[in-house]
Amino acid sequence: MSKTALITGASRGLGAALAEALAPTHHIIAVGRTTGALEELDDRIQAEGGSATLAPMDITNADAMAVLCRGIHDRWGGLDLWLHCAVHAAPLTPTDHIDAKDMEKSIAGNVTATARLITFVSPLLGAEGTAVFFDDPRAGTKFFGSYGSTKAAQIALATSWQVETAQIGPRVHILTPDPMPTATRARFFPGEDRAALSDTATQAAAVLAQLSENSAL
Repeated sequence: MSKTALITGASRGLGAALAEALAPTHHIIAVGRTTGALEELDDRIQAEGGSATLAPMDITNADAMAVLCRGIHDRWGGLDLWLHCAVHAAPLTPTDHIDAKDMEKSIAGNVTATARLITFVSPLLGAEGTAVFFDDPRAGTKFFGSYGSTKAAQIALATSWQVETAQIGPRVHILTPDPMPTATRARFFPGEDRAALSDTATQAAAVLAQLSENSAL
């Protein structure tokens, strides 16, 4: 039986690239809000002989995440790997102009959903599984008030979990990929020369290499 990998934020970008890179060795449980993008990912995975279970869901929907995690338990008994790639990227704005709804969505997507998912996924990973979070340090950067603060809070949650489980598991890794030409980055830097950025497949391979070096795969 192949290993299982839950990828939250698998529709596009690094999440999709990681899903494809892991598909030869893992059954992929792909969570994302865009059904069409998930179906395209599934087509690519199947074309390479892999398999995936698609979960077109919003991670901020607590009931949906509870049903998903219960389903994972009932079908596979647990998880080997969780890669959390989902993030809410609010528009850049001066801090004193942050829109209240944008801030609420940032907190819901980047902080509250992450805390809830840790609670739901931890029992599925058990002592031997691995969780991976991806840092994008923007805290204190001008115009990044809502994104930077909530992304920093997300990583603070992951770091606390990491030190709490260092001796008992699951393993928790926090990685910082190189800049990639993703839709999220395009929102922040619309005029950037994307040719100078590292493609998502290259970064996915680098992530898996780091995890392999740490015996986390």
